[in-house]
Amino acid sequence: MKQGGGHAIFTAECSHSFHFHCISSNVKHGNQLCPVCRAKWKEIPFQAPTLDPLPGRASVGWPQTDAMMTVVHRLPPPPRRDRRHVVPLLQVPEPSVFNDDESLDLQPAFAERSSGNKIAAGHNAGKIVEIKTYPEVSAASCSNSYDNFTVLVHLKAGATVARENPRGNLASLPQLSQTPRAPVDLVTVLDISGSMAGTKLALLKRAMGFVIQNLGSNDRLSVIAFSSTARRLFSLRRMSDAGRQHALQAVNSLVANGGTNIAEGLRKGAKVMEERREKNPVASIILLSDGQDTYTVSGSSGNQPQPNYQLLLPLSIHGGDNAGFQIPVHAFGFGADHDASSMHSISEISGGTFSFIETEAVIQDAFAQCIGGLLSVVVQELQVGIECMHPSIHLCSLKAGSYPSRLMADTRSGFIDVGDLYADEERDFLVSINVPAESSMNQTSLLKVRCAYRDPITKEMTTLESAEIKLERPEISGEAVVSIEVDRQRNRLQAAEAMSQARTIAERGDLAGAASILENCRRLLSETVSAKSHDRLCIALDAELKEMQERMASRHVYEASGRAYILSGLSSHSWQRATARGDSTDGSSLVQSYQTPSMTEMLTRSQATFLGSPSAQRLIQPLWSFGSQPKPR
Repeated sequence: MKQGGGHAIFTAECSHSFHFHCISSNVKHGNQLCPVCRAKWKEIPFQAPTLDPLPGRASVGWPQTDAMMTVVHRLPPPPRRDRRHVVPLLQVPEPSVFNDDESLDLQPAFAERSSGNKIAAGHNAGKIVEIKTYPEVSAASCSNSYDNFTVLVHLKAGATVARENPRGNLASLPQLSQTPRAPVDLVTVLDISGSMAGTKLALLKRAMGFVIQNLGSNDRLSVIAFSSTARRLFSLRRMSDAGRQHALQAVNSLVANGGTNIAEGLRKGAKVMEERREKNPVASIILLSDGQDTYTVSGSSGNQPQPNYQLLLPLSIHGGDNAGFQIPVHAFGFGADHDASSMHSISEISGGTFSFIETEAVIQDAFAQCIGGLLSVVVQELQVGIECMHPSIHLCSLKAGSYPSRLMADTRSGFIDVGDLYADEERDFLVSINVPAESSMNQTSLLKVRCAYRDPITKEMTTLESAEIKLERPEISGEAVVSIEVDRQRNRLQAAEAMSQARTIAERGDLAGAASILENCRRLLSETVSAKSHDRLCIALDAELKEMQERMASRHVYEASGRAYILSGLSSHSWQRATARGDSTDGSSLVQSYQTPSMTEMLTRSQATFLGSPSAQRLIQPLWSFGSQPKPR
């Protein structure tokens, strides 16, 4: 053991050095392997008695100088004496072209699935995507015409993973099916500016450890770390045993300092994707930052226009006007000081989601929910086509949230570009049409819906279509009962519109007016058919709107959390995809309307790693030790 910088340093027989308090705590929990090289130690650090933390001490607010909170960092081997001069993996020179990605290696089972599925896709195409349609009423008088008559188009992706009922420990977690899934190329772009020092960086490393351990051997990962500049920690490489160990070492080497250059981080992340020699079927970028970009765009103030957040995104991420989404960026705003408007814009432009991580301890769960989706993509390039059947019917509008949609010039047909679907994911779109009077028939043919999509494994395109949507036309109709399915989606869109309006008003400084918009929306929702039926989505929308009202109590509260909470809600409802909002990954939360079983399963994995331990234990355990975690997907 040697001494330096006010901290005792333990140098193991394998020549790796660690903070004495950290490594003795590690050994105390029964681990006698080097966290860096996995060598088994014959000589272990002396375990002196330690004091328990004070009972009232907050688990996520301990000072970063507390040895119990110090993450095990790789330190330079002797004889270097300046302990502050750490030369981690971050210093490896970068090539000018990022074409050094590790080659894909299709496992035999994966190859068999690829060839065999070509037949299965033809026979079971209808089971991969299910189409259902619901007119707002089932019957309408033949003597009347109707403007803005609503038809709901409901899509659901099939499930590919078998699940069992989980219990409370790792051994009994649901075992994933051996059915191959589409492998992923993932780039994580991580903020390591000075404001990330201490607990934030420690928990980010834990979260990245969880991601690394849950990627499969066919998945590839690259990590970009940015502060004032950005560097690639390692190339896009497969998460084999060796790949995981290398990734864990690289992440453990991170040190927080400097400013916040989000644009440079995204540029490097996009460069990894652009210049890779081979491509996995699914590609995505995860961006995390706790601050505001201080290099590329300036915030708006006074009469200055809103900053152009598209400057933060390389063309390859957001594509062109006609290119569609190239690489989605799932953005995570961390804490009270991040630029929620910037992060939301980045995700919106790229086709990704924006999540708000309010409390530090939630970061791993937020990542878990995200990768639970990314590791379950079953449909790609999904496009929905709507065609009018009756010669006098025309499309009035397609309400598709953030998904690109267009009506043809004759308004007789329209298209919605949906893109990827995760297993079990659902999408709902409202189509408004005019319905003419019908004198000669007792039925009116309204629409037909077609879907085209690509299987991410076989690459085959599949097309399917719904039956004709017909409306009964009796001479005299009783009081129309609105379809609860249609009413539910109207409520979702109405709530999203209220959120958007409230945010606009709040940004002008009128928080009372913004809260009034949300309150009025809650009142309108309470009078709907689905609310009176105690529909779960309607209950969740009301709870969410109420939470947003409370986060507009003052300018300080709105700036710290209200804006980010609203934007993450808008992201979720406009894409119909789960996002993290505050503590929304908690199992007791109602804000889970779009969570899929794959997401829930990954959340269970994340949370189960800490069951049976005090809450503080979640923070003081060492980072993932290689080979000690459950098998990846």
